[in-house]
Amino acid sequence: MTPREAAEAALQLLARVALAGLFWRSGQTKVEGFALDLAEGRVELGWPRLAPQAVDLFRDEYRLPLLPPEAAAVLAAGAEHLLPLLLLFGLGTRGAALGLLVMTVVIQVFVYPGAWPTHGTWAAALGGLLLRGGGPWSLDAWLVRRGPAAGREVPR
Repeated sequence: MTPREAAEAALQLLARVALAGLFWRSGQTKVEGFALDLAEGRVELGWPRLAPQAVDLFRDEYRLPLLPPEAAAVLAAGAEHLLPLLLLFGLGTRGAALGLLVMTVVIQVFVYPGAWPTHGTWAAALGGLLLRGGGPWSLDAWLVRRGPAAGREVPR
């Protein structure tokens, strides 16, 4: 691996880890009964359930069109837990990045239109992962190296 390839791999890993942490923490605000924040040393193992304040948030502040607040809260909480895990491990990276990018666009357009610098930063990093994949330090790349086409080039 050349120094340039190593730098690109490190940036892809950083984007995956940082975005996973950001969306995971947002998802954690929508559930109770289960908490996992290794950075803060907070661990609560239990069966996760939707927090009442999550539905209130979607009803009173977010007010998304077309989706009832109860459904939107469940979908967001689920996506903000599943997709960051996929990103973290680099498994189905492009699909996870696409899902989070769609979520980011919805937040930008319907919820916080004035927060475009923040959402633009998220979108740029997610777009990079969508276009380039999880990089050589991902489960996606490991699976390609182990798969039936093992002699072919590894996706970046």
